[in-house]
Amino acid sequence: MKEKLIKVNTLDNVAVALVDLEAGATVFCQDTAVKIISATESKHKVALKSFNVGDKIIMYGVLVGKATAPINIGEVLTTENVKHQSEKVSGKTQSLGWNAPSVEKWKDKTFLGYHRADGQVGTENVWLFFPLVFCENRNIETLKEIFDKELLEQKNNPHQNLLKALISGTEVVEQEEKSTRVFDNIDVRFITHSGGCGGIRQDSESLAKLLAGYVNNPNVAGVTILSLGCQNLQISIFKEALHAINPNLDKPVLIYEQQQMGTVDDMLSTIIKESFIAIKEANNIKRSPAPLSKLRIGLECGGSDGFSGISANPTLGMVSDMLVALNGTAVLAEFPELCGVEQELVNRCVHDEDSVRFLKLMKDFEKSVIDAGSGFDMNPSPGNIKDGLITDAMKSAGAAKKGGASPVEDVLDYGEYLSKSGLNLLCTPGNDVESTTALVGAGANLVLFTTGLGTPTGNPIAPVIKVSSNTELASKMPDIIDIETGAVLRGEKTINEMAEEMLDFIIEVASGNIITKAKLLGQHDFIPWKRGVSL
Repeated sequence: MKEKLIKVNTLDNVAVALVDLEAGATVFCQDTAVKIISATESKHKVALKSFNVGDKIIMYGVLVGKATAPINIGEVLTTENVKHQSEKVSGKTQSLGWNAPSVEKWKDKTFLGYHRADGQVGTENVWLFFPLVFCENRNIETLKEIFDKELLEQKNNPHQNLLKALISGTEVVEQEEKSTRVFDNIDVRFITHSGGCGGIRQDSESLAKLLAGYVNNPNVAGVTILSLGCQNLQISIFKEALHAINPNLDKPVLIYEQQQMGTVDDMLSTIIKESFIAIKEANNIKRSPAPLSKLRIGLECGGSDGFSGISANPTLGMVSDMLVALNGTAVLAEFPELCGVEQELVNRCVHDEDSVRFLKLMKDFEKSVIDAGSGFDMNPSPGNIKDGLITDAMKSAGAAKKGGASPVEDVLDYGEYLSKSGLNLLCTPGNDVESTTALVGAGANLVLFTTGLGTPTGNPIAPVIKVSSNTELASKMPDIIDIETGAVLRGEKTINEMAEEMLDFIIEVASGNIITKAKLLGQHDFIPWKRGVSL
């Protein structure tokens, strides 16, 4: 590693430690000598100037905090001497231009996807089971046990074998794996949730939009839906939400209402018979070439560290720009993690009404958090702080790098579905699973997920590619990391080179040639965002 300190933006007055730095050591940052005052762990920030109380901390070229105590040159920034602060934004101040990256190499490339009647193309072919209300979760889980046992590959669980051995007091015996997979061209997935009734009606309506988005997602071939009958989320509300997204939906939607069907045994027997016939038919859908413009990539991060905004997130940003240049779609979410970079995003909005809407969604979201007794400044987790992300604005400035530099074509609220190619902003919380759930509900057919600390998050219907910000994590947790960007930190690869490698990887995943680690682990997470209260 050539550098020990890196200054991300020419306007910055702090630098990031790329390695652990000893107290008293003199290191160079862009040919400027800096004497390290106290031992500083890698990923943390070092002052490049002396700060008085109230002075602004600038990183990524934007305000990310203010000094709450005097800070000397070479001193490490901590939660004791720095507090969150971000610029206040009232509206658009200029229109930002964009130089699209060269994509000549990829303009004629394709991926092998599942073509749907409405023109969307899936990267997976999934038959999905879900309930409209939590009362049906048990029936969904029963169906999952039945279908998984008969349709899917049955693998011997080494942990199950371990427990058996412990109970019997014998040695662990390795058993030969058997395959009982009936269908090779379709996956059957199941999701449950805690909504649909008991909360405010708006939450049920929001859940209806989210579930409708999953039905309309091109990765889904068809669905089996269970309803109780008396819940807030009525079948009619769900159908209205689905019709609003796609009035000409042309895929099988099987809906069953328990209170109209009698016994559980009768209902499950009917569901199994009719769903099996539909799944068998959906298995006939085959992959065929599709242009890269049909890719809709959700951009996500979780378990971020002090390197995420330097290696992994900028790489995603370049991939996003490349995809947009190919007329594809990228979606940037997690609004609490855009706090402090609003001005740039507002200025990147193509349409003035979108810049107004973005600011309103941000302000309304922040107000709801403040009304609950918290604030966006509480967003960094203990893990974030431990690894150098000590303010929300600092975390946000790095997280926003996932969105690259292309113009913002549309701004969506939670539960709304993609209608424009290019870069979209989607209002979601920063919670990893809630945000990933929403990205796929908005129509993303693949998710790029950066992490510096490690997280196993996946999704029931969309591949989630885990991108590590550093090599150490990829080596420590190889079972959850798909691709790592540590070479950027070591100066072995540029962001552009890493992005090109990642785009090729994405094409292979989208074509079904590479299976993501989250899918191999069966990590099918689904958590709707509950914005209201329970009644």
